[in-house]
Parts: sequence; C-alpha cells; structure tokens
Amino acid sequence: MHPMIRMSHQALWVVCLAAGLSAGLAAPSSAQEKPKPATPAKPATTTAKPATPAKPATPAKPGTPAKPAAAAKPSTPAKPAAAAAAAGGGQPMEVAKFGSWGVYMSETTKSKVCYALLQPAERLPKTLKRDPGYLFISSRPAEGVRNEVSVVLGFQAKDGSEGSAVIGPTTFALLTKGTAAWVKNAAEDAAFVEALRRGQSLVVKATSKKGNESTDRYSLAGGAQALDRVRKECP
Repeated sequence: MHPMIRMSHQALWVVCLAAGLSAGLAAPSSAQEKPKPATPAKPATTTAKPATPAKPATPAKPGTPAKPAAAAKPSTPAKPAAAAAAAGGGQPMEVAKFGSWGVYMSETTKSKVCYALLQPAERLPKTLKRDPGYLFISSRPAEGVRNEVSVVLGFQAKDGSEGSAVIGPTTFALLTKGTAAWVKNAAEDAAFVEALRRGQSLVVKATSKKGNESTDRYSLAGGAQALDRVRKECP
C-alpha cells in the first residue's frame, strides 16, 4: 500500500482510539470544599439610643415617564454539533487483553476494523518530552488488508529520515512521516508480524525533527495470542 494511504489509515486509528479511551479517563471532579460555619455575631454591649424622629419627606417632583423597555432580540439557535468522521469504523471497543497487548474492534454497517495495540515498556532518553507511543497491527477485511504494521512515534520525525525496528536478530527499516512510521518495505509486514509472534522484545529507534534520537522498547509477551484474536475478530 502507498505510504500516504497507510498514513491516513493509521492516523484514523489513532483518532478513533483516543476517542474511545478518553471517555473512560476523564478525571473525576474534585469535591467541593465544605463551607466553614459562620462565626456567631457578638451581642450588643450598649443600649441603643432612641432614634431621632425623621423629618417629613419633601414631596417628590413628578418624574418623567419611563421609556418602555426595548424588546429583547430573539436568541440565535445553537448550531448542531459537528458529526464525527466515520471513514474508519465506529467507536473502538477493547475485546481482549493479553499481557500488555490490547485487542480492539470497531464496526459499521460497511466495514470492520480490528487491531492489536501495544505501548512501550520503556522510552529513552527519559528526559525527552514526547506524546504517547503505540505499535499497531491492524486488519481491515473489507479492504483486503491484514496485519498492517504501523507505529505512533509520539513526536515529529526528522524530514527524510528513516527509523529502525529490531526484533531479536532481525532489523527492519522504518519509513517515518510526521509522527508515524511503517515498515519501509510493505512486503515485509508479514515477516515483521511473524517475528513479533516469536520475539520477546521490540526496539524502535527514530530521530525527531529537532535531531533527538528516541528509543522505545516494547515487551512482546502475549503478542501471539493478541494477533490470533485479531485474526478471529477480522478473518
């Protein structure tokens, strides 16, 4: 598949996943502070002097009749909320978990998408500020796509640079674009996935737009079961 098409699909999965996960990650509102009891007022210590009789009020001059209030303008009706993009399936739902892997599925009347998702166990250097990183293995049967490999780097990659993914003794070249990366040779996706099944760890390296080298280490325990579940959900 052409890299730009792969990039658009991968970006969609990120949006869908974020929407699905953020619903359950909203921080609970903090409890309101209990109002302190008011300090009771002290009783008066002196007897109040009798009030001086008020002078009779001077008759008020007839006032100018008030102008009638202007009629309020009708409020503009609120615009309906924009519809969410539906190109990549419905709301993603976690259907299984194996080790650190999560298996997700989203479905509409026209398409079904399944993917295994993994986050890095370690990110180096620890002082480098990045957004969350992810490894996706996705299948879209309606498009004839299975076991497509994509990586969310969590930062803008250096223009024209390549990354690497190492599983055991095997190194795969990565094509980076924006904040994502793919196996440079799409024909090697199958070999990459097979290496995931057998491997214990994955190390992804890429260089940011600012020239910083980032290393993400993934633990692959549970990967074979997660990939089998993806195949079961999206045969």
